[in-house]
Amino acid sequence: MSKNLFDKTSIGNMKLKNRIFMSPMGTTGEADGAYCNEGIDYFEERAKGGAGLIITGANVVSTKYEPRPCTELSDFHHVERLNMLIERCHCYGAKVCVQLSPGLGRQQFTDPFTPPYSAGSVSAFWFPDLICKPFSKEDIHYLVEKIGYSASLAVNAGADCVELHAYGGYLLDQFHSVQWNNRTDEYGGSLENRMRFTLECIESIKKNIPHGMPLLVKFTPHQRVEGFRTIDEGIEMAKILEKAGVDALHVDTGCYEEWFQAITTVYSQPGHKLDVQKAIKDVVHIPVLGDGKLTDPALAQQAVADGILDYVGLGHQMLADPYWPKKVKSGHTEDITPCVGCNECLLAGFSGKHYYCAVNPLCYAEKSYQLPKTDVHKKVLVIGGGPAGMEAAITARRRGFDVDLYEKDSRLGGTLWPAGGPDFKVDVIKLIKYLETQCYKTGVNIHLNTTVTADNIKGEYDKVILAAGASPVIPAIKGIEKTILASDYLTHKKSVGQNVVVIGAGLAGTEAACDIAPKAEKVTLVELCPDILYTAQHCLNNDQHLKKMVKERHVQVEANAKVVEIKDDSVIFERDGETFTIPCDTVLNAVGFKANNQLEDILEEKYDDVVVVGDAVAPRKILTAIHEGYHAIRVME
Repeated sequence: MSKNLFDKTSIGNMKLKNRIFMSPMGTTGEADGAYCNEGIDYFEERAKGGAGLIITGANVVSTKYEPRPCTELSDFHHVERLNMLIERCHCYGAKVCVQLSPGLGRQQFTDPFTPPYSAGSVSAFWFPDLICKPFSKEDIHYLVEKIGYSASLAVNAGADCVELHAYGGYLLDQFHSVQWNNRTDEYGGSLENRMRFTLECIESIKKNIPHGMPLLVKFTPHQRVEGFRTIDEGIEMAKILEKAGVDALHVDTGCYEEWFQAITTVYSQPGHKLDVQKAIKDVVHIPVLGDGKLTDPALAQQAVADGILDYVGLGHQMLADPYWPKKVKSGHTEDITPCVGCNECLLAGFSGKHYYCAVNPLCYAEKSYQLPKTDVHKKVLVIGGGPAGMEAAITARRRGFDVDLYEKDSRLGGTLWPAGGPDFKVDVIKLIKYLETQCYKTGVNIHLNTTVTADNIKGEYDKVILAAGASPVIPAIKGIEKTILASDYLTHKKSVGQNVVVIGAGLAGTEAACDIAPKAEKVTLVELCPDILYTAQHCLNNDQHLKKMVKERHVQVEANAKVVEIKDDSVIFERDGETFTIPCDTVLNAVGFKANNQLEDILEEKYDDVVVVGDAVAPRKILTAIHEGYHAIRVME
């Protein structure tokens, strides 16, 4: 009989209502490392959304060797908040797996002055000039004991399951890996020796949890970096872990050197880890859990039906929409808020903040940012049908307000259309379709092909949202009129030749160049700054992924280059006092955007409550557009 996403199953004595799990992602906590109320609310919402199993982010078992990155489970007093989290998830039929970690090792990112501990004397990832201090055998034994104790605390808290954090280039994986483990004692050398620390942790956990309580291990059988672990060694690791008596394997790929192999980006292919997950599933007899851009319900179902995965994990998609499982089960997939792979969530965490989700303003603020109930009838005018305008309009309708939305173009979406133009950014097109669907389903009164001007603004409104977006900047360069706007190329209004120069190597220019490259003979990015993506405020894995695409697609880069003239058949630029010429048949202008805020003063003369949102404030991100659109309506009294 074919397996289904919504089968009831068991791992050990843990019964699960479906095959969908929330992948582990770190969360912020209180000053003492315990879960905070916002974190508890956040997990409760994902349980409410229908996930069968929720795996927490890594709970470190000790701060003796490094500061905690997220939450901690090393002390009796941490049990209380973890128990609150688990009990609230249980109310909705979700089981909770507590992930335990001995640490980050060379990956810790908090201190550029103190060399971190690791398996061997290797460079720290974030601070390569720091050489790590190898753990002594006594240190390892201490952490083994602590991980067992933390497992007992998870049991006290009511956990259904425990997962050992042994993947992705973190501490245990540093011991597994020859590139980081240069030890000569019994914890280095052969694969069995390199896995000794992990096997001792497994034994320590098993001694501290009840018989039948499942123990999972998350590991990386293929690091997908040249010269690093390949699947052959990964298969041997899987066999060793199964022999050690673990109940299921959580299979991942990648490490920080190519972080996008582990944590999906907008540029990732759907199901990009399935080949590795299948290779492990084929050689073990225990359940395999896996994630990796399995957000398309059909793909998730296929992975289960084909026997590649026993359990399908959703990570950032669960931030974007905690109700993915319920919406899939009920057949309302058009209502799923799509994750767009921007990794703003990750960027926020690594900037010292809590989670933010670009497309879900309520992420990590599930109670604080709820829409207030009101019986007062209000009218809202929204000018602009991009992401900020659509989000404001949808939110206003959900509050019961009447909404008129005016859009100058023949379709909704605004600058999301060029942002989603490349074939590798279809996730952004999904966001347009989702927002458009919600506009129509909630009853927004939409006026397309209508430009609002000072002369035609009319009607009485309690609130006006100016979300007119942004327009391309036309720099003062001789011959600029010979260029094509990058946005016109990305929206398929203009085509390009075989030798293309793209002026501006921000996100739009770099993505346009990568989109053109497979179809052209030569593509060159010309950038005034010292490097491409120099001013892009995005996460490291997105940066790595796009830069790798530039390299793989053979896009040429001319940085520190000031364009001085554009001719019919060439671009002339200066660098360090020298003049250079690039022959070409097409030039794209991708130097940036400017805010369309011309109506602000006029609107404020006519209406009492006017708010400017999104790119009409300044050209920024999907996150700022969605959040500002939402909050402008949420705070209405």
